Amino acid sequence: MKAKIPLYVLAVVLAIVHFGEAQQPKKVPRIGYLSNTDAATDSARAEGIRLALRELGYIEGQNVAIEHRYAEGKVDRAPELAAELVRLKIDVLFTGNEKTAVAAKNASTTIPVIGPSRLDPRIVVGEQNRQDVRSKVTGA
Repeated sequence: MKAKIPLYVLAVVLAIVHFGEAQQPKKVPRIGYLSNTDAATDSARAEGIRLALRELGYIEGQNVAIEHRYAEGKVDRAPELAAELVRLKIDVLFTGNEKTAVAAKNASTTIPVIGPSRLDPRIVVGEQNRQDVRSKVTGA
């Protein structure tokens, strides 16, 4: 799992850089982080992401902001939390599993969604719309 976290983070950073080029130079990039679990259960993953971002020169609170939202095991809360993150005008939305990726995909048509490497696009958008999801949703 540790080897996959830097790939996740690299994908997030690349998405931020890509979307940040068209924005004002002093704007701090905002990452949305949506998890289906609670903060305590997810703390090791969240810390791993912070450390990997730091290795790439991004320090939370200085030159990148991370907005965390936790569904706390209540799958029905994921759409509401994803919509809340979208309202915060995040640049990219990082998800922990397919359920949160579906909620993220449905919350915005423009914000890139980065899910785990095991993300199956057929689950996120259905078999018929696989090409559509690949333009916005990816597994790292």
